[in-house]
Amino acid sequence: MLRRFHTAVLEKNETYTADFETEPYETAWASEALWFVRVLDLAGSGARLVAQPQMSPDGLFWCDMQQAPLEISAPGLHALALREFGGWLRLRCQLQGANPKVKLLIYLALKE
Repeated sequence: MLRRFHTAVLEKNETYTADFETEPYETAWASEALWFVRVLDLAGSGARLVAQPQMSPDGLFWCDMQQAPLEISAPGLHALALREFGGWLRLRCQLQGANPKVKLLIYLALKE
């Protein structure tokens, strides 16, 4: 039997200058999740993006997953694998440094 697989594009060529969260995504059917963060541009003195995965039982109330966040300090494709998560996932993204600015794409790949 083939496993079910789905990739959602949650952010597409967006530019941010402040902290943000991705839209919540329902993931209860999946047993594995993989976040891909493709940073196209990261500007500002000491600029860094810290992406903390969060889970939720209902898509309304959130807690950080007990996992180290994805810390990004240069453009490129970065990934973070998850298991044992709730019914909903999102990324809480923090921009650090002086006058940070990031342009990125964020994908969530799910597998049953």
